[in-house]
Amino acid sequence: MGLKITDLVHRKELKWEDLKNKKIAVDSSQMLYQFATTIRQSDGTPLMDNKGRITSHLMGLMNRIPNLMEKQIKLVFVFDGKPPILKLTETEDREHKKRLAEEKLQQAKQEEDIEGMYKYSRQTVRITKEMSEDAKELIKAFGLPVIQAPSEAEAQASFMAEKGDVYGVSSSDYDCLVYGTPRLIYNLTSATKKKLKGGGYVNVYPEMIELSEVLNDLGISQDQLLVLAILTGTDYNKGGVKGIGPKTALKLVKQHKNFDEIFKEVKAEFNWKEIYAVFKSMPIMKNYQIKWNEPDSEKIKKILVDEHEFNEERVDSVLEKLEKREKGQKGLFDFGR
Repeated sequence: MGLKITDLVHRKELKWEDLKNKKIAVDSSQMLYQFATTIRQSDGTPLMDNKGRITSHLMGLMNRIPNLMEKQIKLVFVFDGKPPILKLTETEDREHKKRLAEEKLQQAKQEEDIEGMYKYSRQTVRITKEMSEDAKELIKAFGLPVIQAPSEAEAQASFMAEKGDVYGVSSSDYDCLVYGTPRLIYNLTSATKKKLKGGGYVNVYPEMIELSEVLNDLGISQDQLLVLAILTGTDYNKGGVKGIGPKTALKLVKQHKNFDEIFKEVKAEFNWKEIYAVFKSMPIMKNYQIKWNEPDSEKIKKILVDEHEFNEERVDSVLEKLEKREKGQKGLFDFGR
């Protein structure tokens, strides 16, 4: 869901050159959801192989990873593990909405409403375990490291960034700031061009939010930022405190040094300390290994062409670009050894 502080922070647009040789951890589950939602046919049907297995996410990886590798960005993919128990309510709510969308999708199909079919099919997206495992296999074939988080990927990635093992975290949620990443990178795995409603396209560049600037500009501490998040709503207390927006929440955390006083004043109907503790004690793997290898063209082709019936010429074109890049960037993979 993400921390609701859009109006309180400043994003700095970057040039792609600014991220050259930077190690960046990617919130992989969020990225796969993005691919599965956007890479679809005109009636909303996802891309599938002859066995009916969804391949939209693999198409996204095939197109985006080589592009970022060509820009010499050193990607690390972090995957979600077991979610905290407190997230169960949010998970159930999301599943309920998907079931409602599925009902509307069936109705749109009966009415041959192409626009409705596209709209509601996107709302039914689920990233299955099989899809995640296929993605991990392809990412590894590209020679990129995969980290399996014990729980929330955002927390794991932010820990890695806080330690300095990566430059920042690629995500579209502000939660990473609460978990302590020094830098949050937007638009890294998005398409480089965005279609405008009135026609035409506009270039999309990465954007960055620096935690130190956020805390300095708002005049609060890391713990106060967490309390601000709880007030406005997290995945563990959806909606937060009724009637409390980000600006009011900011005012409250700056007025009261005692967090208990804040939640008593707003008459919170949830145990804020329990949510606070979830963020503070999120399980993290500390003995991870980050290592890059050269792409395995044979493995990439086996996964995409042999297993999932991707167009062989298109895959060969991607592999040719990778081979040219390797020859032109001798020693690119040495940093991970």
